[in-house]
Amino acid sequence: MSDPRITKLAQVLIHYSLELKPGEQFMMSSSPLAHELNLAVYEEAVKAGAHVLTLIQMPGAREIFLKNASDDQLDYVSPSRRIIVEQYDAILNIGAFHNTRELSGVAPERQQRAGRAGADLRKTFMERMATRDLRWCYTVFPTHASAQEADMSLREYEDFVYGAGLLDADDPVAQWQAESARQQKLIDWLVGKDQIVIKGSNVDLQMSIKGRSFKQAAGKENFPDGEIYTSPVEESVSGWVRFGYPAIYGGREVNDIELWFEDGKVVKEKASKGEELLTALLNTDDGARFLGELGIGTNYGIQRFTKNMLFDEKIGGTIHLAVGAGFPETGSKNQSGVHWDMLCAMAESEIIVDGALFYKDGKIVIE
Repeated sequence: MSDPRITKLAQVLIHYSLELKPGEQFMMSSSPLAHELNLAVYEEAVKAGAHVLTLIQMPGAREIFLKNASDDQLDYVSPSRRIIVEQYDAILNIGAFHNTRELSGVAPERQQRAGRAGADLRKTFMERMATRDLRWCYTVFPTHASAQEADMSLREYEDFVYGAGLLDADDPVAQWQAESARQQKLIDWLVGKDQIVIKGSNVDLQMSIKGRSFKQAAGKENFPDGEIYTSPVEESVSGWVRFGYPAIYGGREVNDIELWFEDGKVVKEKASKGEELLTALLNTDDGARFLGELGIGTNYGIQRFTKNMLFDEKIGGTIHLAVGAGFPETGSKNQSGVHWDMLCAMAESEIIVDGALFYKDGKIVIE
């Protein structure tokens, strides 16, 4: 029997996250493994009056492409992909993985080249997202592969995923609207601030957010959600950070990452595992060594590390930093074909904003 939470998730995605309207062009990209959710989303989108394009990805195809494509193929950007990014009103991507390590055998430089090819289109995508001219959301459908990655049974992982989305509530939209209001209070406090200092056992960083704005994340672009985020002034970041959680890119783990920043740029990097991939991605383009995001996790209902950044970057008691592309809606000018999130635990740490204590030992402490 179908899980009723799947229908509820489809309704939330179409009517709350994407706010789909009659006559809009809507593209949903997914995997055959998410068949139940795919049909539920499709039905809601059709009922909403949208013109729906479905792209069902073949499991394993990305690995085949990256291993066998010529340089011309790696550099190619499909005109149909460009039309979707430049003209469509809403996009939904559903992750449903048959093998979370599918790309672990792909040479880093090939992933790097493919990422660099899409940099200009990513810039357009980010700019349209910033103005809400393009509404985009990413979610996941629970699969055995993702459950195994998270060290859970499938049933346990389903409960985790749907619980993180507040889908057990009678009115999950009302719950996310309340979370939005809580996040907005934090953002209001941060308006007009300048200097951020982050200190702890894993981090000693300072940066400027002058002229930048924090944004809330309450189930619109990601589902589930739970963070506030900004893009620091590009040349302002200095100091050191160690990421205790593995960072995963293209199915490959990079462990014990340490980064040293000077004048905003990563000038030294280190990792106990995957350092070659780390360096390759940081060398993707001119913007890849600059910080594109500072995010603060606000979802204290997520406390398990699952090796899926959709959930992990939202963990209450963590921050995440992303090298590469920044968010134009926050004021960022940094452009890159990379946007790679890395997670840092904040126990025994603090965030000081313009001399005032904002965050201590994993908790926001302002009134």
